[in-house]
Amino acid sequence: QLQASGGGLVQAGGSLTLSCSASGYRFDDYSIGWFRQAPGKEREGVACISATDNSRYYADSVRGRFTIASDNDKNRVVLQMYNLKPEDTAVYYCATWIACGIDEFDNWGQGTLVTVSS
Repeated sequence: QLQASGGGLVQAGGSLTLSCSASGYRFDDYSIGWFRQAPGKEREGVACISATDNSRYYADSVRGRFTIASDNDKNRVVLQMYNLKPEDTAVYYCATWIACGIDEFDNWGQGTLVTVSS
């Protein structure tokens, strides 16, 4: 089960941290991360941790502003978001990925809404 939390309303330039409880998933077996979907737009893979080599992938739109980290002991994945922009407004989902860098996702749970005001 993948359960995202931590969304909310923040002003542009602000920060927010999302958390994902990934019970039942071994991080050695699954690439795991976050994608987002804004109203009327396609899903966009945001950040991912590779099961193969533990490397991090970031979309160009968030690189340098977002950081993904995992806590293997707690089966938790965290997305730290800094310098947020109005275009970051979306529902964020924690998901397992086919492979980091490819916007195809196997499983995801309920998302959490992030709203960035200008």
